[in-house]
Amino acid sequence: MQTVLVTGGAGFIGSNFVHYLLGAEPQARVINLDALTYAGSLENLVDLPAPERHIFVQGDICDAGLVESLFQQYEIQVVVHFAAETHVDRSIVDPGAFVRTNIQGTYTLLEAARKAWSAAPQAPGRTFRFHHVSTDEVYGALKPGEPAFSETTPYAPNSPYAATKAASDHLVRAYGHTFGLPVTISNCSNNYGPRQYPEKLIPLMIANGLAGRPLPVYGDGQQVRDWLYVEDHCQAIWTVVRRGVPGETYNIGGGNQPPNLEVVETLCAILDEYQPAAPYCPHRSLIQFVADRPGHDRRYAIDMTRIQQELNWRPSHTLASGLVKTAAWYLANQGWVRKIQQQESYQQWLARNYSQRGDMK
Repeated sequence: MQTVLVTGGAGFIGSNFVHYLLGAEPQARVINLDALTYAGSLENLVDLPAPERHIFVQGDICDAGLVESLFQQYEIQVVVHFAAETHVDRSIVDPGAFVRTNIQGTYTLLEAARKAWSAAPQAPGRTFRFHHVSTDEVYGALKPGEPAFSETTPYAPNSPYAATKAASDHLVRAYGHTFGLPVTISNCSNNYGPRQYPEKLIPLMIANGLAGRPLPVYGDGQQVRDWLYVEDHCQAIWTVVRRGVPGETYNIGGGNQPPNLEVVETLCAILDEYQPAAPYCPHRSLIQFVADRPGHDRRYAIDMTRIQQELNWRPSHTLASGLVKTAAWYLANQGWVRKIQQQESYQQWLARNYSQRGDMK
């Protein structure tokens, strides 16, 4: 039995990874550490495959005593580190929370892994791996025509979120080089799919569209992103954990570069098919352009050559097929969305973020 510590495993990508790993690896036991902040929920861990191999621990990755006790109690062999503050808009409002979780929290985990694994007996076939999940935003922004981000692109983060993720990447790499910790890093493009907190673009558009509320599009909507379906991302991460070279970085993307407005219009067309009789159909009539956010990066793009050639991984979903599956999940789980929308903290965030951008009533 291989024991895997998943941090942030009740959040969006983390919970999808827990579902994936328990289903794909019958010899994996998951220790799931999550603080259950606004973006994490035990609702995301309902109907797990093999729940007997899943142990949930509510706690903070900055709590060194707790983290070290988990390494000692469960003899953890693999860390897959998702736990992070991730929303750029929130990092503009409160950068301090991002510094604490993304930098201090990563340091705490690295120290616990270093202490535990340096003292662990190296039994035959026993291997350790610390995998750090990061973002393409550490590379900054691309101009039209510039080549996509590769693993050797210099770091140039433009938001507090991206800067703190860049710092955590550097810490992980330094622990690998200085202490010989077996680390890998993956830098992914924008994720989407089931269980994503509905303040992010795609779930917000789906939830608002289903309710007939405005669909707020920042600026002119021509910001370009590479969209990665979360299930593909989970598979890629586990591929890196199993076959990636310690000390190396792998870029993971979805293989597409549509502008945000095109993504929103595609979702509107999908909702038109699901709700042809809705009084606000066509749903694109709900699109409302609002003031852009400060320092909004114009374009990201991922070069996946390395992970394709070295690890033989490619995304299984096109953007079109992934958006259909995502919309279907939110349609089938509107109760999950409503629970979040009814939270006072969620309503306060919407009011705070959009109050000066346009009418969100």
